[in-house]
Amino acid sequence: MGSRRTAREVVIKKLYAYEISKGGDNPCEELLIEDCSKFDKKARIFADALYEGIQKHVSEIDSIIKTYADNWEIERMAALDKNILRTAIYEMKYMENIPPVVSINEAIDMAKKYSTRDSGKFVNGILDKIHKKLILQEKNP
Repeated sequence: MGSRRTAREVVIKKLYAYEISKGGDNPCEELLIEDCSKFDKKARIFADALYEGIQKHVSEIDSIIKTYADNWEIERMAALDKNILRTAIYEMKYMENIPPVVSINEAIDMAKKYSTRDSGKFVNGILDKIHKKLILQEKNP
């Protein structure tokens, strides 16, 4: 497993912990710091940039999810699936050195690993729409 994948997994866990603690004190923070200590320096920088970027743009990212998640209310989505989507969308929009297909595949794999049996399909469907209708249009107007 690559160090970026491990970094993404820690970011997903950190976003999830932040969300379920409603932005307050996070009892999981120490465990996440311990997970991050296993990274090499590049992976730690990647994880920090990804987490901070998602937090900075979460309103915009959630708006994108709302637009492309037909028949789904973001408030009713599983927190884990929502944070997997946020991570992939942030990468596709703001991390030009990562091909969108990689972000989508990583998100699908994490959904299959950490969430429900159908989460991989759910995440794939939404991210595929976002990639085709939003990301490709922004890059090729």
